[in-house]
Amino acid sequence: MYIVLYSFSVKPNHEDSFIEGWKGLTNMIYQYEGSLGSRLHKKDEQEYVAYAQWPSKEKFESSGSNLPEEANRFRSLMKTSCEAIKIADKFEVIEDLLSTKLHD
Repeated sequence: MYIVLYSFSVKPNHEDSFIEGWKGLTNMIYQYEGSLGSRLHKKDEQEYVAYAQWPSKEKFESSGSNLPEEANRFRSLMKTSCEAIKIADKFEVIEDLLSTKLHD
């Protein structure tokens, strides 16, 4: 599995439109490009971090050409909501011990 770590500096009072754009684009990348999804985290008031999972580095690097025109609306929402969008890092997963279920 391959991970891409993103950093977002969101403009004040643009958090809702940023999240709408991030969710929409992430869902489309999952549906049309074969990603394994992504998680968004709030670091502080205007800083967000997301990591996207991909089946492989090759799948990530070859992505981008299968998205429909509608994806541009979500990209635009994100771009206009942010001061900066950066790929902070990329790396391979060695072990995965995350669980999606809660303990009793």
